[in-house]
Amino acid sequence: MDEDDRIPTELWVRAHLRRCIVDAIPAVIARKGSPYGGMVILKLNQLDLGCRVLTQSRDMDGRQGWLAAKENALMPEADADAYIARAVKRDPDLWVIEIEDRAGRHPFEGKII
Repeated sequence: MDEDDRIPTELWVRAHLRRCIVDAIPAVIARKGSPYGGMVILKLNQLDLGCRVLTQSRDMDGRQGWLAAKENALMPEADADAYIARAVKRDPDLWVIEIEDRAGRHPFEGKII
């Protein structure tokens, strides 16, 4: 698939937020990025357990995946927010989706790479 043939980020994000609604997973767009080509960061807020941060990426075969911050370890929410703020400073086109689910569930496809 050519980069220009990809679904616009805004449409892709909204479709996944609808899946969150269907699965009764609270989720919000915490920051809107570029509507057409912005990458996505997921902030998985597992409430009193802490947060995980996943950054959208592609594997060696071009399949969508997620890079986990801090080796996919849970971190305090303040640390997750600081990590995201640094990423947004580097790339202002980023989208940030915050999902609150104690189990860390989310409907976004792709494995952690």
